[in-house]
Amino acid sequence: MTPKPAEFSEETAHPRVESVPLSHLSIEVGHLYSEDYERSDEALVEYFRRIAAWSQAVRRLHAETLRPVRPRISTCFLVDDYFGNIAGPSELITRIEALAKRADLTIDYLARESSCANGSGHQPARLMESRIVAEPSPGDNGVRPAMTVSGWLSNGQRSPSTSGGNPAMAVRPGWKPPRENAANAHSIFADIQLWSEDDGQRLWSCAFLASVWQLLRLGLLRDNGTAMHQPVGRLPSLPDRWDEMPPVMRLSERAAPFCAYRAMSIMDSRFLHVEHAVRTVLGQVNVEPVVADQLRERVEAENLPHSPEAVDRLEYVFTAGVRGG
Repeated sequence: MTPKPAEFSEETAHPRVESVPLSHLSIEVGHLYSEDYERSDEALVEYFRRIAAWSQAVRRLHAETLRPVRPRISTCFLVDDYFGNIAGPSELITRIEALAKRADLTIDYLARESSCANGSGHQPARLMESRIVAEPSPGDNGVRPAMTVSGWLSNGQRSPSTSGGNPAMAVRPGWKPPRENAANAHSIFADIQLWSEDDGQRLWSCAFLASVWQLLRLGLLRDNGTAMHQPVGRLPSLPDRWDEMPPVMRLSERAAPFCAYRAMSIMDSRFLHVEHAVRTVLGQVNVEPVVADQLRERVEAENLPHSPEAVDRLEYVFTAGVRGG
């Protein structure tokens, strides 16, 4: 009997990709601006009551969809410690939890927006930037710098420049409207700034960090195979500085997993244009194939409906913001 020849392969040819626990649904129940925290406790409680009502409705709807399977649903709250000038964790988290309890709103996890840029040795924003494959536009002549240089990403073809190089010799081209790729009869064109830079210091845009946040909630970002920003248990005592907080902290001991197959965001209607930008960005993000395959296998194992595109696993409820004094 002829012995089977030995097979050799590089150790890095099949990198290990960490798996993460998954709920059926993640519900975002809070993402407020710094000025919202200046409102009275009563105004915030009223806002949380509206969010709680929507959250309960979403839970019932999802339970009907998954019947007879018992749904795994978790909630999360994102704190803007990247742009906003807000109180420290020891003060703000204590206040949020107390007001949410008065409104019968359950918050399982609390996350820091700045950790979508970097944190715990990871740089999620840089990682996601490297996964963007910008859609080519018909007739693109390469005059505009690439996304990696300009920091701008669109969902179609921009209006051409109408300025001539030499006014005496050149004929100024006529104006043409921008055009959305794959438009449905009429275009809804979006041109999104992903970051700005000052003296080499990059400031990520709200839309881009929100895009990272959604991918983190869907469990689709890996750093050399390592799942980023997995929740840690509640700290024995809350610090005074946000950079001393973990990226994601579990507030409820009995919470279902932070990451989920689908993500629902219940938020102020002020964020509608931001989430349109998020969907535009995520529509051009190439999720690592091994991560996508891993997710598909788990969906099939649980016999759940599956949307191949990450952006199609996002749902929203837009409501009125914090009102009152």
